[in-house]
Amino acid sequence: MSIVKTCPGLYCGRSELEDGSWSECGACPRGFRTNATSYCVECSDEPTLYDWQYLGFMVLLPLVLHWFFIDMVAVGNRKSTIIAQHVCAFIEVASGTLAALLALPPTGSVDLHVCSPKALSDWYTLLHNPQPDYKETLHCTQEAVYPLYTIILLIYAFSLLMTVTLRPFLLVWHKAIPGKKAIYCALYFYPILVLTHTVAAGLIYCAFPYIIIIISMMTSASHFSIKMDQSAPELLTSSVTNGRNLIILLGHWLVHAYGIISLTGFKELWYLTLVPAPALFYILTAQFTDPMKIHND
Repeated sequence: MSIVKTCPGLYCGRSELEDGSWSECGACPRGFRTNATSYCVECSDEPTLYDWQYLGFMVLLPLVLHWFFIDMVAVGNRKSTIIAQHVCAFIEVASGTLAALLALPPTGSVDLHVCSPKALSDWYTLLHNPQPDYKETLHCTQEAVYPLYTIILLIYAFSLLMTVTLRPFLLVWHKAIPGKKAIYCALYFYPILVLTHTVAAGLIYCAFPYIIIIISMMTSASHFSIKMDQSAPELLTSSVTNGRNLIILLGHWLVHAYGIISLTGFKELWYLTLVPAPALFYILTAQFTDPMKIHND
């Protein structure tokens, strides 16, 4: 390998040509990333545990939104019809995720070869195009975190395709299921998720464990707050005896545990004992924050 002059900027590199020479400084091809000596090297790292947890979080977002809107528009309907839609939504997202994994190199395998993120700037190479001598801008925009950026777009695209393909068959088969509005909701939240990922992918990658923990605590409190009887015995009893409430509570606990594991990386497992803490804290303190009691006092 001949020695060549390093390129300006963080992400400009040189690619080896067929005759053994090196190209001018520019963006590396897809699936490659520049190294410290400005050579474009192929992405061949294995995804870290944190990378897989990030992908899991991004897949969990549309799945939870599917379930939320299905539950919201199916109020008063039979449990069997709601469960059928929940299962269908899970199949849609799971199949979309599997299709995205199989489509990316190595093609036909669920394994991934990645360029591991090293800094927040790796997600925003568009903002780091150098301008040598303050003259012409050298455009070196590329996916430095290949394929962690594009795989999310593929997952959402395949999942939406599965939604508009599978869900209508379910609705035709069970005409009593009022699920059309849930499909319309998906047509809205998928573009919103894509836009959010496009703009804030790097920030989400760095902060998703904290996002999970905070949102799970907020939604848990919101679930309890809609109960008419805010006494501790009633909140505790309804959470255990009502099947729907129990499933929602356990779901919050699983998501909360996922956030803790993403944050600690299986190193501080004793933190998992804190998973029920937000729910217990609300149940034990709700009676002291009842607005009616405060007003009467």
